[in-house]
Formats: sequence, C-alpha cells, structure tokens
Amino acid sequence: MTEVKTIKWKDDDLILSVDYPNKIYNEYKVIIICHGLIGSRVGVDRLFVKASNLLTEMGYLVIRFDYKGCGESSGEYGRNRLSDLIDQTEAMIQFAYDELSIKELILLGHSLGGAVALFTAINNSRVSRLIQWAAVGKPAFDIKRIFGEERLSELAEKEVVDFYGYSFYQTYFDSLSDYFPLESCRQFSGDVLIAHGTVDKDIPYQYLNEYKQEYLRRDKGTVETLLIENGEHTFSSSSQFNQLINGTIKWLEGN
Repeated sequence: MTEVKTIKWKDDDLILSVDYPNKIYNEYKVIIICHGLIGSRVGVDRLFVKASNLLTEMGYLVIRFDYKGCGESSGEYGRNRLSDLIDQTEAMIQFAYDELSIKELILLGHSLGGAVALFTAINNSRVSRLIQWAAVGKPAFDIKRIFGEERLSELAEKEVVDFYGYSFYQTYFDSLSDYFPLESCRQFSGDVLIAHGTVDKDIPYQYLNEYKQEYLRRDKGTVETLLIENGEHTFSSSSQFNQLINGTIKWLEGN
C-alpha cells in the first residue's frame, strides 16, 4: 500500500510517497530515498519505485519524496542550496518520527542525493545506516562538469541558466563548493554500503574506492562496497538493477 502525502517546508509543498510492507509491524525499519539532480521520487526508469517494491516485500517501509522544484513538489529546484536539500531531508526524517513507530532509520541516496544523505546522516544521530548509490564525491566539480563550461558561462552575463527546462541560479552552484563529502564522511559512525557501476558516464566509479578508504579510517562503523559490472548511472537494465537491489538487500539483511 502506498500513501501520497504533502508536508510544508518553508513556503513550499513537498510531495512524498509512503510505501508500506504487506505486513503490519509495531515498529518499522524505515528507508528514506534521496534522489539526485533534477530527479524525482519515481527515479529514472522507475529506479526508486522498483527498489521500493522489493524492499517493502522484505518488510521495510520506504519513503520516497520530491525535493523542492522536482517531481510534484512546488518551487524551483535551481533556487535550492545544498543546505536546503539537507534540510528537506531532515524534514522527511521528522515526518517519519511524527507519523510512525520506528525501529531503525536508514538513508539511501543516489548521485547528488548520495552526498545529501551523507551530510544529513552526519547531522542527525537518528540515522543508523547509510546507502550510497553512484554518489558524487566532489559536488561542485561533478555537477559543474555535467552542466558543461559553455552552459555555466552564461551565468556571467545573466541571472539564470537553463538545464533541461529547469532554471538554475548562481547560488545553487556556490553552495556546492561548501561541501566535501569525501573529506567529511568519516564523521558518520554508522554502517555504510557504497554501490557504483563501472560504466557510469555521469559520476566516476572510482569514487567507490575513495569513499571506502575514507570510511575505513573511522574508529566505528563498517563499510562494504558493491561494484556493478557494466553498471550505468541509473542502473536501468534488468541485469544492473538486479545486481544493485539484490546486493543492497543482502547488505541490509546481513547487518
């Protein structure tokens, strides 16, 4: 069963889907999914819907949501700062604790959402475990490379730049330069799963090992990696997706 809900974040409405397992529990293991750049709670090629369908079969309750200006949420995504995305994720955590009896809270972030989930987990001790799928390692560098120098040069002459119909402002890009997930990840003390595809054209899969080495420097918390052979950024083929979700479930159930 899925319930679609709306919560207020400042002046905007954030839309979320709450996917319940078939069995009713006194307490739920909750997974909150954080999408990436101009994504949505559905995911490219229904990535998050397909993942949630299998996770709820395993007894997890899944919350998928649209960041401001994405999917069905109101506002302009390009007016967000990265700190706003973290704050919106915090709002989802608070919603979960207000509405549900929670046994465990896990964040799952994809692409830029992988960095947002990490910083949220660092800030919020209620997050026990973290899953990063194809996570950015250097937000300012990675996102600017995706936009391209020619498009970004337009900001020198005008206030806004267009990207697939989304309007982006300089404040968005400036905010990315304030965050260094590869340097900060040691601050999260929970268990971590990192997954990446070997043919990801958007975010280099080498970040998987860079993250791993940094997480291994911690005094507390484990880290496991899941390398998806021939995996693309959105794990869209059946083979890629099956490797990803089966590996993720195996990790979840083994911890």
